[in-house]
Amino acid sequence: MSERKTILITGTRKGIGRGLAEHYLNQGWQVAGCSRKPTELEHRDYHHFTLNVTDEQQVAAMMNQIKRDFGGLTALVNCAGIARMNPALLTPTGNAEEIMNTNFIGTFVCSREAAKLMMRRQTGRIVNFSTIAVPLALAGEALYSASKAAVEQLSRSLARELGGYGITVNTVGPNPIQTEMIANVPPEKLEQLVARQAVARFGKIEDVANVVDFFLREESNLISGQTIYLGGPP
Repeated sequence: MSERKTILITGTRKGIGRGLAEHYLNQGWQVAGCSRKPTELEHRDYHHFTLNVTDEQQVAAMMNQIKRDFGGLTALVNCAGIARMNPALLTPTGNAEEIMNTNFIGTFVCSREAAKLMMRRQTGRIVNFSTIAVPLALAGEALYSASKAAVEQLSRSLARELGGYGITVNTVGPNPIQTEMIANVPPEKLEQLVARQAVARFGKIEDVANVVDFFLREESNLISGQTIYLGGPP
């Protein structure tokens, strides 16, 4: 069994997921990543899976491959997510289902299957993704923020269920970070949002990595079921 640390990061084709994959590769981790489309990321310690995180069979097959290739899993970061910035009254049911399936069901399926690997070692770290849009209850982001609020509650419940196996489950809630996800949001809306933060600036991938690093540390074994929002209290 490999002694090196192995991390699975979902949504690594672009954005925060891609940045985190590069971050942990630079730290010497073995990194597995996944997305619906192939990635251009190439590294001797990186293995990519092209799949849909809501597909149970595909996710289970990925975990089995990770077990065979790496011997197990040290950490899971559920970064895959989508956003549809529309008023609730103009959001079709199909869009609502897509948001909930990717953001919530995908996080649940990946967490469940990863936990099965971690339980055998009696240790592990799961980090899920929320958003500052949850405490802000932003207009025009009802379905997106609702899906992430569900992720927060899932994380708290999983923390209780998995704590006895040495597995912690925590959540990071980024503030606006200039990635493709917010490319179509009007600049004035983003500036207004940033102005409501205690620390009034856009976030960076390095800021997210700092929180994830904290959750993954061995010394953080007593920290579970927590959510940290970037930018401070709204």
